[in-house]
Amino acid sequence: MTPAELSDAVRACLLEAVAAGELRVDAAVVPAQVRVERPRSREHGDWATNVAMQVAKPAGAPPRQVAELLAARLRAVPGVTGVDVAGPGFLNLTVDAAAAGELARTVVRAGGAYGTSGAHDGLRVNLEFVSANPTGPIHVGGTRWAAVGDSLARVLTATGAQVTKEYYFNDHGAQIDRFAESLLASARSQPAPENGYGGAYVADIATAVVHAAKEAGEPDPTELPDEQALPVFAARGTAAMFAEIKQSLHDFGVDFDVYTHEGTFHDSGAVTAAIEQLRASGALYEADGAWWLRSTDHGDDKDRVVVKSDGSPAYIAGDLAYLRDKRARGADLAIYLLGADHHGYVARLKAAAAAFGDDPSVVEVLIGQLVRLVKDGAPVRMSKRAGTVVTLEDLVDIVGVDAARYALTRSSLDSAIDVDLDLLLKRTNDNPVFYVQYAHARTCGVTRNARELGVALQRPDGSDGFDPALLDHPTETALLAALAELPRVVAQAAELREPHRVARHLEALAGSYHRWYDERRVTPLGDEEVTDVHRTRLWLNEATRTVLANGLGLLGVSAPERM
Repeated sequence: MTPAELSDAVRACLLEAVAAGELRVDAAVVPAQVRVERPRSREHGDWATNVAMQVAKPAGAPPRQVAELLAARLRAVPGVTGVDVAGPGFLNLTVDAAAAGELARTVVRAGGAYGTSGAHDGLRVNLEFVSANPTGPIHVGGTRWAAVGDSLARVLTATGAQVTKEYYFNDHGAQIDRFAESLLASARSQPAPENGYGGAYVADIATAVVHAAKEAGEPDPTELPDEQALPVFAARGTAAMFAEIKQSLHDFGVDFDVYTHEGTFHDSGAVTAAIEQLRASGALYEADGAWWLRSTDHGDDKDRVVVKSDGSPAYIAGDLAYLRDKRARGADLAIYLLGADHHGYVARLKAAAAAFGDDPSVVEVLIGQLVRLVKDGAPVRMSKRAGTVVTLEDLVDIVGVDAARYALTRSSLDSAIDVDLDLLLKRTNDNPVFYVQYAHARTCGVTRNARELGVALQRPDGSDGFDPALLDHPTETALLAALAELPRVVAQAAELREPHRVARHLEALAGSYHRWYDERRVTPLGDEEVTDVHRTRLWLNEATRTVLANGLGLLGVSAPERM
């Protein structure tokens, strides 16, 4: 019996009680989906629900009375062997071995679809993440946003959302001017300008710009006057840098559906149009020669300058045009994944949505905290190429893509983390990504051994060799419980925007699997005859492989068959 089936059974009992007049409440009060969860202590049963407390108030009845009504009906449901009422009105349910074991067949038959749902069917999400300036390689903080953002996109997609992954290319503003000046100085073998960019990558990009100009039959830009050379280095330099960024992300398993250039909003008049719309609606006011957004009307801590006193647009003007563009492209929800130094953007962007007449909830801003790499017990601070920061390439060169993605995704985004590089290089159970991947590889090894010894999911005559009642050992009960949790974990990860929940669940599942593996044999010993016991355990092994592979896929981490 899957959690979904049990949820449906509880809901059906509720509706029956309403129809029989036992609960004096409108049927619409009954939740469309009753939430069932694993109790903290398995001594309290296999599953628990607080639905009696949810409907008690509208029914005008004590929660325990509602729970007792439901318990009486649930005890008659096939597969349910026990129902207890606990505390103020919790229902603790126990199912028989056959009902619990049936989950293994459900998982195997669902395959890659197991864990998915329609919780967000029809929701169009624009998910913007990374969006690093094209003035240098992606630092390790940006690498975290890449890993988490891509995993969040996968989780949301698994629950039915239509997700557009978007990268905002900041190719407009003072940072591009400083980058061009730094490139020109490097190409001329001069010191970097004050507040400019350093590191070996600057010399690499500068050389590439000069080479590209020569290949195109253009003058050597280093020999041009500054006012002519700088636009060349700005255009070609940012293009070359961004090409490197895109390649690094692709190698990290992260690709975007849309790359949006900030400069296009200024060049196309979209910024001007957004400003004029807000002026016309009264969302802007003039003071001290500048135009201000009435963002305090919508919860911001201060009003924001949109047009400076010299008539030039402030930085937020581009953000306004960008949000307007996202909504015009059909996004129901715009999620921004930003770095720890962007806390002010939460209220600012919600205020921008309200100023355009939207509900502020169409904007969500997730703030990611910092990452510190640790090796030999000390922080790693310097990059071989960037000089001042550790980059995506540095991390991947040390531990590989899988370990990097897993390590950066397995913690809550709003927590600063230390990534122990020495730990991630270990092939031991202390290394969480190794622990989970090894569990998957072990399931594949069991399948290979079973095949060699003639154990298959079906009997030789093709009939089903699965008997769920045979999965009655405590380690099998625990493993089935872990397998059953994936759909709930994925739905919760999507709803809370917390893909780390998937990683933590996989670690718990791997632990349950390793303990089962130590206790129960899938393949026969010696001349022992192959029986349905072996076949049924092979079903459970395959179900575990399926869930581990599906979960790792949601994290963008490979599921190796051998290790």
